[in-house]
Amino acid sequence: QQAALENFYRDLSPSRDELALTEVEQTLNLASQQLALAGNVQSALAALQLTDAKLARLDRPRFAPLRRALAADMDRLKAVPYVDVAGLAGKLDAAIASVDALPLAHDERVEEPGAAAAAPPPLPHTAWQQFWRDLWNDAKGMVRIEHSERPAAPLLLPSQQYFLRENLQLRLLSARNALLARNDAIFRSDVKAADAWVRKFFDVHAKSVQPLLASLAQLKATSMPATLPELTQSLAAAATLRANLDRIAMHPAERPPAGVPR
Repeated sequence: QQAALENFYRDLSPSRDELALTEVEQTLNLASQQLALAGNVQSALAALQLTDAKLARLDRPRFAPLRRALAADMDRLKAVPYVDVAGLAGKLDAAIASVDALPLAHDERVEEPGAAAAAPPPLPHTAWQQFWRDLWNDAKGMVRIEHSERPAAPLLLPSQQYFLRENLQLRLLSARNALLARNDAIFRSDVKAADAWVRKFFDVHAKSVQPLLASLAQLKATSMPATLPELTQSLAAAATLRANLDRIAMHPAERPPAGVPR
């Protein structure tokens, strides 16, 4: 009976290891796909941490090389700078939606002088003097001189205004696609072009333009990693462990006796 129990234990133990290894392989493949296709570093790191915790609960000596490989890959993933792709994509979506309501630069007006700068009330005078004073005030109101720090804004026809807004939205949409594809060169180029168009053709002092400029400044300061690490060590360690289990399954005589650590 004791020998039968030992043989039964040896038959079940590889099956449990194979089941755990199958789960590890599936998790690693999903994490590798997320990292390669979507560049989701945080999701891949969470998958590796979950896998390492599962192997730690099993506490099997044969999984030690795999856990060391997982630790090495996790260290590389932790060293990758964090980029809030979802948050930045949301800012680009809000920027695209706000383009149609942005005021153009040639519609910009300098604020009217305040009441403090108004002239003191005139002294009492005759009707003739009042007539000439009113005439002079009306003549002065026909001409207004404005001082602006910006160069003269280009005048655009209605059709040109439409295509300007459409092209700006396309630039922002291209930047969003480049962000999701982790293409740093195209992303930076599109964001810089959109920022230059906004500053050239739109009223930068308008309240509706200020949030857009702030978002573009944040996007320009964002740097994405050129290359993302791959889970090569973990996948290689899992493949090696799988080969060992398959060899033991094909040659039962190579199984270690009961009581010997695997």
